[in-house]
Amino acid sequence: MPPPPTFTRQHAIGGAIGVALLVFALVYRFFPQALHMTPAHAPARASTQLAAPAPAAVHALTSTESELQAGPPISLAPASVIAARARGRVLAARDGNERIGALLTKADEAAVQGKLTGEGGDTAIALVLQAAELAPEDTHVRAALSNLHARLFADAQQALATNDIDSARIDLAALKKLPDADDDARNLTARIEAADRVRPLLEQAAAAMQAGRMEGAGEDNALAIYREVLTLDPENAVARQGLEQVQHAALDRALSAAAQNDDANADAALADAARILPSSAALSDTRSRILAMRSQRGASLLSQAQSALDAGNLQLAEKLAQQAQALGDSVQVQAFLKHVQDARAYSSYRPGQVISDPYLDIVGNAPAMVVIPLGHFQMGAPGNERGHYSAEQPQHEIDIAHGFAMGRSEVTVAQFREFVRASGYTPDADRLGGASVYDEASGRMQIQSNADWRDDYAGRRAREDDPVVNVSWNDARAYAEWLSQRTGKHYRLPTEAEFEYAERGGTTTPYWWGEGTPKKLVENLTGSGDRSPSHRSWSNAFNDYDDGWWGPAPVMSFAPNPFGLYDIDGNVSEWVEDCWHDNYTRAPRDGSAWVNPGCVMRVIRGGSWGSAPDQDRSAFRQAAPADARSGRVGFRVVREL
Repeated sequence: MPPPPTFTRQHAIGGAIGVALLVFALVYRFFPQALHMTPAHAPARASTQLAAPAPAAVHALTSTESELQAGPPISLAPASVIAARARGRVLAARDGNERIGALLTKADEAAVQGKLTGEGGDTAIALVLQAAELAPEDTHVRAALSNLHARLFADAQQALATNDIDSARIDLAALKKLPDADDDARNLTARIEAADRVRPLLEQAAAAMQAGRMEGAGEDNALAIYREVLTLDPENAVARQGLEQVQHAALDRALSAAAQNDDANADAALADAARILPSSAALSDTRSRILAMRSQRGASLLSQAQSALDAGNLQLAEKLAQQAQALGDSVQVQAFLKHVQDARAYSSYRPGQVISDPYLDIVGNAPAMVVIPLGHFQMGAPGNERGHYSAEQPQHEIDIAHGFAMGRSEVTVAQFREFVRASGYTPDADRLGGASVYDEASGRMQIQSNADWRDDYAGRRAREDDPVVNVSWNDARAYAEWLSQRTGKHYRLPTEAEFEYAERGGTTTPYWWGEGTPKKLVENLTGSGDRSPSHRSWSNAFNDYDDGWWGPAPVMSFAPNPFGLYDIDGNVSEWVEDCWHDNYTRAPRDGSAWVNPGCVMRVIRGGSWGSAPDQDRSAFRQAAPADARSGRVGFRVVREL
């Protein structure tokens, strides 16, 4: 059935409207200018002309649209420069003066090309001044004037620093044309006037450099002239560079002298260089190089000194070490000089060292010895020391200036037996007969005709490690002489001063352990707790002390004193070298033995297992004939270093 007329009419109207909308959409999409509209999504086209673009177009290019939508640039300048110029031209256009924008753009181009000043109207200054006449209050014009001012002032300063006075004058003349430039113009004028004065000075300095007159007395040298230039023009770069050249010459002299081991001239040249430019990097570098050279030379000298010391040439070793010390007071040099000092004083040993010399012609060794440190002390007892008596005074200072080693312990029975067998010596106990030994029944020392050095304090056979007793001063002296023959070293009995010095061990108290009764076991002394085989006790002893021995103990059974010596203040008393004198009046002060030819009485030092506490004091001394023998007396030896 055919459609009704109304339906047909509506269908035709709807189709026409649809076609019209389609046509409008196509026109809007592809020919928007026909409708005088620009869709938001349509790409904008940048102007290709050098004239300023419309304000709306510039705004779009510099705010919301991306770089891809901006189209090709109008020049090869950076985008930021283009935008800045565009803003300046737009502002001028807004003010109704498009010429200002063009002038500033040309001024920018001239500045980029380096045409700040000069003849003609195409220079940056001519263009900016022309813009300033047209719009003196325009902010972009004022900014251009300020930038040009700063550029001219900086260029003038640079020209002055390099002594290009003519360029500085051109910049000054241009600067004077700018507003508000009076202060900087006056500054430049003063500096140019100063530069006029220093130009001939710089020529003189250059001539002096060529003639080799870099330094010296007077004013006719490059150093003096460059300093005068810097007084007139402190920023003069030519003069500063000249000072660096003069300093380099001084540093070269320093290095040359150092290479030839001429330390005095090297130091003098360094001092000259420091006076020229005290803080220069070249000065610091040269100092470091010279110090390294000296350090290397010092190490070589120290190595040579060590070789000399090893060879026993102490004089050469000390001389080389002192030369190394002059190159730098290093820890190594100080330590080596101490070794040299010790070698001179202690024959290359060190204080506290234990030594034992081998025999040269038979199997065996001398007794162990301890190297005693050098020093000084007050010999004798002070007036307020309890138990002292007149023979221990006057107290006097002794200087122990010659190195020696002392027996670590008393000579033992075994060591003395070795001497008697090897030498054939007849001790006084065998030759004269008998000795003084302890009698348990009476509690006293008594002469026993058959007692000798083989026996202990009571006349019984002694142990091998007991200190030898019942020996005379003559026997002790003979043993020391025999050691000297067997070892090739100088052995002897200690002097009285050496014994007291070693016994004290650096202390000033009555005993080396301090005052009164020891707080611990230190020596074989008479203690209130000691008991004899028949339970006798001492009537005069250290209270509350018990060492467990009645009579001598084997050597080194107790503690050493501060110098490392055992049994020095107990066990047995000991013979020393000196003759007996009733006091110390006129006694030697150098630690040597006080000997009178033909003297009969000798000195015994140190306490024994049977000595009263007052007799154990470091200052105590007693006398005995040189041939006396006792179960309380033994000896130890000293070796000179």
